[in-house]
Amino acid sequence: MVSVSADLFIGKFVAILESEAASIAGVRDQVDVIKQELVFMKSFLEDADRGEQAHTQVQKAWVASFRDLANDVENIIDEFMYHMYEQQIGGRFGRWIRRTVHFPKNLWYKRQIANKLQKITVAIRAIPERNQRYGGAAAVEGKSTSEDIRRWARNQAESSLYHKEDELVGIEGDKNMLLGWLMDEVKHQTVVSVVGMGGSGKTTLVARTFKDDIVKRHFECYAWITVSQSYVIEDLLRRLIKEFHKAMKEEVPADINAMSYNELLEILVNYLETKRYLVVLDDVWDVHLWDKIRFSFPDKQLGSRVMLTTRREDIASSSFGVESHVHKIQPLKRGDAWELFSMKAFSSYPNKSCSPELLPLARELVEKCLPLAIVALSGLMSSKNSLTEWSTVYHSLNWHLTNNSLLEPMKSILLLSFNDLPYRLKQCFLYCSLFPEDTVITNNRLIRLWIAEGFVEHVNGLTPEEVANSYLMLLIFRNMLQQRFRGPLPACKMHDLLREIALSIAKKEKFCAVHDGSETAVEETGAPRLSIQITNGEIGSCTGISRLRSFLVFATGVSSFSFSNKLSFDLKLLKVLDLEDVPLDYLPDNLMSLFNLKYLNLSGTPITELPESIGKLRNLQTLNVTLTKIVALPRGISKLINLRHLLVGRFISRNFIGVRIPSSISKMKKLQTLAYIESEGNIIRLIGSMTQLTFLGITNVKERDEEDLCASIEEMKVLSRLFLSVADGEEFLRVNALSSPPPYLDRLDLIGKLEKVPHWFCSLHSLAYLNLRGSRLEEDLLRHIEALPSLRYLFLEDASVRKELCFSRGFVKLGYLRLQNLALLNKITIEKGAMSNLEFLDIRRCLTLETLPQGIEHLTKLQRYIFHNVSEQFMESIEEGGVDHPRMLLVDERCKKYT
Repeated sequence: MVSVSADLFIGKFVAILESEAASIAGVRDQVDVIKQELVFMKSFLEDADRGEQAHTQVQKAWVASFRDLANDVENIIDEFMYHMYEQQIGGRFGRWIRRTVHFPKNLWYKRQIANKLQKITVAIRAIPERNQRYGGAAAVEGKSTSEDIRRWARNQAESSLYHKEDELVGIEGDKNMLLGWLMDEVKHQTVVSVVGMGGSGKTTLVARTFKDDIVKRHFECYAWITVSQSYVIEDLLRRLIKEFHKAMKEEVPADINAMSYNELLEILVNYLETKRYLVVLDDVWDVHLWDKIRFSFPDKQLGSRVMLTTRREDIASSSFGVESHVHKIQPLKRGDAWELFSMKAFSSYPNKSCSPELLPLARELVEKCLPLAIVALSGLMSSKNSLTEWSTVYHSLNWHLTNNSLLEPMKSILLLSFNDLPYRLKQCFLYCSLFPEDTVITNNRLIRLWIAEGFVEHVNGLTPEEVANSYLMLLIFRNMLQQRFRGPLPACKMHDLLREIALSIAKKEKFCAVHDGSETAVEETGAPRLSIQITNGEIGSCTGISRLRSFLVFATGVSSFSFSNKLSFDLKLLKVLDLEDVPLDYLPDNLMSLFNLKYLNLSGTPITELPESIGKLRNLQTLNVTLTKIVALPRGISKLINLRHLLVGRFISRNFIGVRIPSSISKMKKLQTLAYIESEGNIIRLIGSMTQLTFLGITNVKERDEEDLCASIEEMKVLSRLFLSVADGEEFLRVNALSSPPPYLDRLDLIGKLEKVPHWFCSLHSLAYLNLRGSRLEEDLLRHIEALPSLRYLFLEDASVRKELCFSRGFVKLGYLRLQNLALLNKITIEKGAMSNLEFLDIRRCLTLETLPQGIEHLTKLQRYIFHNVSEQFMESIEEGGVDHPRMLLVDERCKKYT
């Protein structure tokens, strides 16, 4: 669709021109002209989409031309900034010499910049003129408009009402839960929301529930309408009236199509106010829909119900003003997914079953898919008989999504979610496709990448990180990304099928390119972002990549990686270089000349030091060298005046070891993240002036540091994450001098012995994550933290020397509990009402614990448990014949529904 390109490139272009580059002397007027042209172009394209015009090849060529111009302007601006930087490096005398000697050259360069922008202005104005000249051509036959796609999606949704029972698998448990909510004893109106990503089976589940005879008998009248992205409220009311009358075989009121909103509302309210009704609003996209339509549904305490399906969790979780329930669609169990796929894919095979040679490939294909995709792919694969044909589809699924007519409807449904995103979220979503399939990406990593790329808008009163995090949450709420955890860190993952869709869009729009090692060489694609993904192989030669903006390398099973003779590292425009876990032989010599670089990730590489010249990277915002062999940072690090996130440190025998830093680090007033540094000299006292820090990690803390440490922490009013570890296991971690902790502290890691529970624990009202390791507390920790209102994750490793832990009350939001290496623990008690929302219980290396936690049956929300390296007596108690076996069966049954 034209609007996709319009949003991706025009919005980005305008943002660039509003940045500091717009003040380039001598070209300001030219920049303003270009900006005005772009604003009008964007409005025209949006109007074209709203008018539902069929898009011709001329319009597509127009968009492609604009995309190339957008990249050209960004390159011109960055080249100018790089040239200006070259004139500024060196001392005062050196800069004077450069300005004097190169003054004519600088004038010539500025003139060149102006000339280039002038040519682009002419080119921009020529595009609509050219489009007008050829735009009268007829639309290409067979191409669907937006309304065609929406109408097809609506028809598909409503056809779910007529699926045969034997075509549905794995929904009985969810259906019974919905039936329970629909027909419980509650008399007041209730809203039931079913939420999940496109193609996940929401509509199918609700349709099967809606059609059940017991539902039809329970409600006096019922109606199903599909709302979709584009709707008119009067049309919805008309369709509701028609559906109610049709279901009851009644005559529809005359002249309904000519009635006003008020007339329609009056008919509907009068019809429903004496009846117990059921309404299904399928495919809701607008968060304000309920406010617009709720007056149509009177609540006369008769037990009426409204169900809605949506792809957006913010809609499902809205405050409807009445009692509500939310059901989030879970992935199909493997067995159910395989059964659904096999119904059609192997219908013509002997015994209607998969042949042995196809089985591994078929199962991998099913793993990638949503229920909607399973049905579509099974139809495609039913005509494939050989291993070669199956392998071809598997390895070219991206191509088939774009070019195979059997999969086009499925792709259209998934594209509805993408097209509904604002342009900034479209960029952020497409960027995720640069990561390999099934990669779990930490939220912080993704947020910092988006900021470096310039995707994040400036919002007064908020940091770029806060704005980017809101983007991420929106993508998760819209089910475009799946929420995950990478260890204890919040993370996300892109569904395999959505990644394939994103890659097809990204390739078409020249947004990014992915090299998966199947080609021997990486050639120019015109895309400004490149991801190289190698598995047990080598990277080929790279050509035509000098204009890259993002360069990411993922190397699995590779023993060494060298840039020599492989990469032309003349990447003056590069903003992002991500080499996490790549086995580098060395750092390229000219790495420090990448003036435009904003993000450098060398985490997990074997590098041993950073050069003093690191200070040349004046635009660097993120530097990540964690898990390397670096033990100290050079003094030049403090010259990185724009650095916002500095991450260092390494693991040795499960202990995190910090890195020595120069004292001048305290001058870096833009730094938000400083972790993990070693306590040395007066560094703890000096960082007290860094009041802007949001994440501080310090290792090698000594008992004598208490006063300076607590005084510095008290100055950090915006600190949200704190990590402290002692110099050695025999030292106490002393933090009692802290009179009041930072008010927004969200995560706390304390590694080392504590004499007693810090008095300020009970005031950590924002704390969501608490990790205590090696605390060896004798007093009862739980009573100090049970009332914390935000605590969701609790990790206790060698944190207590008590024989019993009793969760008697509180922990209202706790979802994850890990108890590890509690040497003397022999009893865990969970009283009714405590930890009422616990979903994951993890018990490891508690060798004196002999029985299942007493009261575990009270954990009604438990979804998963791990009992690892526990005593033989513990295992015997939960096995068949053991004293705890009946309770264990209850726990297993409860967890099974989430498996």
